[in-house]
Amino acid sequence: MYVYIDLDNLLKEKNISKNKVCEACRLQRTQFNNYCKNKVTRIDLSILAKLCEYLDCTPNDILKLK
Repeated sequence: MYVYIDLDNLLKEKNISKNKVCEACRLQRTQFNNYCKNKVTRIDLSILAKLCEYLDCTPNDILKLK
């Protein structure tokens, strides 16, 4: 089992663009793309908190077990 980041599906569900998220959460686009493509090995909890607040969700909506 491993943890993966399921941001792409969440953004599609909520119909929110990556640009809006980057702007609102003050993230660089390349950094956010790495999260969307599951290319991070250590999740920054402050970024996770910003994403949850902006997307009105919990970490369980973003992080999944496979």
